[in-house]
Formats: sequence, structure tokens, C-alpha cells
Amino acid sequence: MSETHLSREAYERLQAELEDLTTRGRVDIAQTIETARELGDLKENADYHAARDDQGRMEARIRQLQSLVDHAVIVDGNASSDTVAAGSVVALRYEGDDDADRYLVGSIEERRSDVAVVSPASPLGQALLGHRKGDVVSYQAPGGMLKVEIVEIEA
Repeated sequence: MSETHLSREAYERLQAELEDLTTRGRVDIAQTIETARELGDLKENADYHAARDDQGRMEARIRQLQSLVDHAVIVDGNASSDTVAAGSVVALRYEGDDDADRYLVGSIEERRSDVAVVSPASPLGQALLGHRKGDVVSYQAPGGMLKVEIVEIEA
């Protein structure tokens, strides 16, 4: 897996979630499975099967979090906002559009309610990296070539 750029806050939040799932989460699910087993025949025991499904989802999230934490690169939030980099919030104006849309260039784990997230590895993310305010960049989207103007960059 490639490295994931995260803010210090997101990294610490993910570590806390991982710690919670590997301790309290595993204990809780084991108790739920044990309680469901006591209800009888496992073939037709919906509680048991639901608990096992929950356990599978939780273990998948643990593996995902472990990989994210292991490959995380902490992005300095105080970095220069002259150029677009992982962790930047950019305001973009699409060609032919009057309004600017704001995006965070980073991991989906950084998601916030006020901005959409664009992966640095996506076509748009790759096109934006290293560019400055006022630059117009083109990128290949599924619907064809698009041009965007970088209106604002926040570190």
C-alpha cells in the first residue's frame, strides 16, 4: 500500500479507533457471540450469524486502520499555502462555471463536513499537486478532459 497523508489530528483519531476496536471492540463482539451460542442450534441462530458478520466487518476495519496507521505520513498543517500539496484545501472553478468548489486534497479519512475530499492519487489530485493559485490545470475525467482554475489554496 502506498503512503497515506494525514493530519496529526486524523492520525491520532485513527490510532484511538484502532486501539478501541482491538481492545473493547473484540471483547464486546466475543461476548455477543458467546451469548448467541447459548441460544441453541447455530444453523438457524440469526443472532449468532449477525454477531459473526459484525465480527468480520470489525476485523476488516481493524486491518484497514492498521494499514493506514502503518503507512501514514503526517502532513504539517503549518506548511506554506503557495502550492497545492497533500493536506491542502483548494477552491476550484471549473471551466464555464461561475462558482468555486472547495476540496481537501488528501485521504478520505480526513473528511470534513465543509469540503469534499479528492485523493492525491486521483486524476484531479495529480493534476493539482505542485500548482499555484491562478493556475489552470487539465485532467482526464471519465466524461472527457476538464479544466479547472485554482482560485484559492489553504494549507
